[in-house]
Amino acid sequence: MFFHPIDPSFSTAESILTSMRADRQFTDEEAKLLDICMILHADHGGGNNSTFTTRVLSSSGTDTYSAIAAAIGSLKGPLHGGANAKCAEMLGYLREGINDPENDQEVKEFLRAILRKEKGDGSGKIYGMGHAIYTLSDPRAIILRENARDLCHKKGLGRDFTIMEQVERLTPEVFREVKGSDKPMCANVDCYSGLVYRALGIPEDMFTPLFAVSRIAGWCAHRIEELQSGGRIIRPAYRAIHAKKQYTPMEER
Repeated sequence: MFFHPIDPSFSTAESILTSMRADRQFTDEEAKLLDICMILHADHGGGNNSTFTTRVLSSSGTDTYSAIAAAIGSLKGPLHGGANAKCAEMLGYLREGINDPENDQEVKEFLRAILRKEKGDGSGKIYGMGHAIYTLSDPRAIILRENARDLCHKKGLGRDFTIMEQVERLTPEVFREVKGSDKPMCANVDCYSGLVYRALGIPEDMFTPLFAVSRIAGWCAHRIEELQSGGRIIRPAYRAIHAKKQYTPMEER
């Protein structure tokens, strides 16, 4: 990070880009792409993990700082805000393991190996694919993909972009083959956001913080709504699923 003098005329996206570059230089295309990325990350309903965390803490009557801090802790998780970094990590494995990204069979075989926990990080997960709400398509992923295409090719990341497009296209078929599931599956926003950040020259350890900076607007909106219309502390119900056992007196244990 570089501590340049603040330019009041800069947008949030422009200010972020200038703070990460010694020469403060960026193009309108770069600023527009980062702005789109931040808009897409700003809010995503009240059910996602970090926003729900904000609402749970707000319902307890705690202050804004505590609610947002908890949401940041939630967003840090690799299955939520950290997923873009995991996508970037997975892309590294794909880049090294695939000779021809336009060869469908070669890409599919590598994806099969990931699902079998033979390649990748060993988790069996293809990051950037699947979503709890979106099934046929994630509009955020579509918008990001189409707006990032030109810049990725200009920055020498055309091969990486092709790989992620192949992952998006081929994963549903491979998932059906390996898992035997016909569940609809689409790419989510994380499929391309990590690649976009790389194209913008943003360090990987800033991926999730940028997500957080964007999402704070949404968290605050949900907090305000919870304070105005909630009125009760959020307490989810749990049901025990273990088998019933006979009570054993202390002297018989």
